[in-house]
Amino acid sequence: MHLLSINSLRDDQIAAILSRAAAFAADRDAGRGVLAGRSVFNCFYENSTRTAMSFAQAAARLGAQAITLSVEHSSVKKGETLADTARTLGAMGPDALVLRHRQNDAAAEVAALVDCPVINAGDGTNEHPTQALLDALTLQQRFGSLEGLTIAIVGDIRHSRVARSNALLLPRLGATVRVAGPPTLLPEDMTALSIDEAISGADAVMMLRVQRERLDEDLGDAPGEYLRHYGLTAERLALASPQAVVLHPGPMNRGVEIADEVADLADRSLILRQVANGVATRMAVLEMLVSP
Repeated sequence: MHLLSINSLRDDQIAAILSRAAAFAADRDAGRGVLAGRSVFNCFYENSTRTAMSFAQAAARLGAQAITLSVEHSSVKKGETLADTARTLGAMGPDALVLRHRQNDAAAEVAALVDCPVINAGDGTNEHPTQALLDALTLQQRFGSLEGLTIAIVGDIRHSRVARSNALLLPRLGATVRVAGPPTLLPEDMTALSIDEAISGADAVMMLRVQRERLDEDLGDAPGEYLRHYGLTAERLALASPQAVVLHPGPMNRGVEIADEVADLADRSLILRQVANGVATRMAVLEMLVSP
């Protein structure tokens, strides 16, 4: 079994991952040693802090050895293709392979070439399923259930694999998802709400950074301009439900898509909770895919 997309999971598997992740989040000693003697290869072709480190920590807490491929110092720099790298790593016999890659469907390509489970840690602008799972866990912890919640996802929707995975997962758990962003950062076939319309009355607001590294042309926005028109300020958050929470998959560009005072709201910002839940959720995924 691989985890390439949210749609590669059945409803019962989603429920099992979230339940086990909740147990791991509640007890740091849960799961110790269950994957002793196993190895997890982490292959990140794009920069990462939260996802890369949480997969390594998840493997370590389960007793597995996390082995990281330093792409910058690998044969990729000598011209080796993704397929040949996959075949090479697969020949070494890992028990799971975690892949982040700039190319859409890269994880599916690798999964077809190796005999171990492959976990998609973000493929281009396509999907990031474990991020959506940890976001769902974070919301469950806060609200008890996602049934009936309204969640606004705001920002660079066009390039966001996080938005795509959440748009697939959250409705399956009973939530309504609204999306909004600058017109040039929306998919061409999408008619979205305005930022204020999306946030109005929402139970949770998930902000996304502008992925400037994927833009053909810079936005040309002056300092503070994006925040004023499209970012989450205290004034804009006031449009949401009085108990609305704030999420962000990171990395944050403070003062661009989110104001400092909103990012650091002690009672409503769940951003660091998301980070912590990344370890618990990835533990649950690794346990499901690797356990004998």
